[in-house]
Amino acid sequence: MRVLESIREDPAFISEAITDPALFGLGLNKTYYEFAQGAEYNRIGIDVLEEDWDTLVLLDACRYDVYADVTPFGGEIECRESRGSTSRQFVRGNFDGKELHDVVVVSGNRWYLDLQNEDDFDCEFHAYHDVERDAADGFVPSAEAVTEAALDAAEAYPNKRLLIHYMQPYHPYVGSDRDGFTRKRCDMREYVRASAVETDDVRAAYRDNLRYALEHVRHLVDALDGRTVISSDHGEMLGDRLSPVPVRWFGHPVRVYTEELVTVPWHVVSKGPPRTIDRDPPTQLAAVDEAAIDQSLRDLGYK
Repeated sequence: MRVLESIREDPAFISEAITDPALFGLGLNKTYYEFAQGAEYNRIGIDVLEEDWDTLVLLDACRYDVYADVTPFGGEIECRESRGSTSRQFVRGNFDGKELHDVVVVSGNRWYLDLQNEDDFDCEFHAYHDVERDAADGFVPSAEAVTEAALDAAEAYPNKRLLIHYMQPYHPYVGSDRDGFTRKRCDMREYVRASAVETDDVRAAYRDNLRYALEHVRHLVDALDGRTVISSDHGEMLGDRLSPVPVRWFGHPVRVYTEELVTVPWHVVSKGPPRTIDRDPPTQLAAVDEAAIDQSLRDLGYK
């Protein structure tokens, strides 16, 4: 069971769970979902590569229900089930073992790069562009920076599918000026437990951050040709209760496939004539310091 594995891997788990009993509930939920839907990734989630898109815009940790409330884009907002409750699971579940010479990735999320350094992950994109981390004291890329990099990629690769991964609405909430969110690097649940912010504060700041991202996504969509879809890698718990063991949670724990974590928007926002796609061999990926990748993921509470 996951709880027993946690104890073996981390002897301090017992003392931590005594002061934080919800950790036991989390472990039981992981055990349930791993058995029902898979440990490496959510087996019943969709393969995004089999969906119809020329550009896929991913908003990190974007819940379907909140997106549906605040999006400025019209048209029907469908939903899909993601292959992961974390970015790592999403990337592994959709791209591992695939030769994707027709796809160019522009990303503020560094799990794509981190997994490339692991022996059991194999994926070859045509090109990958890591976006400069210019927000929150250098912890994440701003939505402006991702949009600019995506526009450059659209010009440089007119005959490729584009996968554009924004870091918002995931924290830090750079798009919100609400009080209480001054710390930049943290696990969101630990931040809430150690601070005076209330659940309503977190939810309001999360919505602010999503609106901020969507303003810049709109500029991108207006400039692109072909079929553009907005979706997400996974959702986010915002003080909701996990299931089937109902412990309250913030963030997105791995291998927990609740509705809030794996139900993501699937919104076709542009239906231009299909882009002509080719499969030229990949260009050399830009070298990125492995230590820097690891540290940036730790800063965001992923490790």
